[in-house]
Amino acid sequence: MNKIINTLKEKKSIPLDQFINIALYDKKSGYYMKKNPFGKEGDFITSPSISNLFGEMLAIWCVAFWEHIGKPKKILLVELGPGDGSLCTVLLKTFKQFKDFYNSLEINLLEISNKLKAIQKTKINNKKVKWIKKIKEINYGPVIFLGNEFFDALPIKQIYKKKKLFFEKYVTLSSDNKKIKFLHKKASDNLIKHIQDLQLISIGNTIEYPVEALKFLEAIAKKINKFDGGLLSFDYGYTIKKNKNTLQSVKKHKYLDVFFKPGHSDITSHINFELFHKILNRNNLDVKKITKQSEFLKKIGILERANILSEKMTFKAKANMFYRLKRLLNPKEMGDLFKVIFAQKKSRNFSLGF
Repeated sequence: MNKIINTLKEKKSIPLDQFINIALYDKKSGYYMKKNPFGKEGDFITSPSISNLFGEMLAIWCVAFWEHIGKPKKILLVELGPGDGSLCTVLLKTFKQFKDFYNSLEINLLEISNKLKAIQKTKINNKKVKWIKKIKEINYGPVIFLGNEFFDALPIKQIYKKKKLFFEKYVTLSSDNKKIKFLHKKASDNLIKHIQDLQLISIGNTIEYPVEALKFLEAIAKKINKFDGGLLSFDYGYTIKKNKNTLQSVKKHKYLDVFFKPGHSDITSHINFELFHKILNRNNLDVKKITKQSEFLKKIGILERANILSEKMTFKAKANMFYRLKRLLNPKEMGDLFKVIFAQKKSRNFSLGF
């Protein structure tokens, strides 16, 4: 909070994406840099923590993709933002059941938070796993990029459209320097050109421009084009073209004002999957249709797997497993809100789950 206040006192105002970057990723005061926000005791819970079946299904998908590309002697799996390490733990456990795949495997965890890295290391002790901070550290392949709720936490710009004028959202202090508030500044010609080029202007007056996510997509596409492989990513978002303010802040599983104690709560936005599709296509990757999380998991066989496991379970354990499964698959919970996008090298035609 102090870092943000001091920055605003010094600079008077900063763009929204810069504010989000300080609130979440500042080395000393950033939300992700100083605490573990995951799980029941934290601020939010993600699919890998809800049910191990989620991680199992992703592991099966990875093995099938490896088989599709000819069972290369080396396969690199890169998890984008591995959170508390829950997903990687289940992946490793499942991969061990596929000996040839496991022998070919190396895992890179892309993590910039030393705090989260320390938490991950308490769960993951395996010579196949190493930690990286940048995509450019990847220097061989084929590579499978795996992301679950990674892109939603990257800083975005917001542009407010009024008639034919465009204003960029900035953050500033109130006159008594005690409150943080929004400020609209005339958008630069360069910024307007970018949003026009990306065809982001439609009905509604708040345009979201995910600057950081697009940089990541381009860096990932470069590696896939160079080394072969693919990107499989899960996130909440939308596929219908719309201009909408989706910025939100979460603490203790409740939604808050974005300016309430920045640095102490999560800030996210919904993913514009149509835009992701466009960017990946532009970067010469083939994108399978975007699907819902429930459809993807069902197509891979999550219900069949649950039924097999349930045969040896007590009634209580069975009820718990299916309750957790409902959270992942129910259209009113994560089933429809979460979407899945898969991009691969143009020469490939893998479609499991889509």
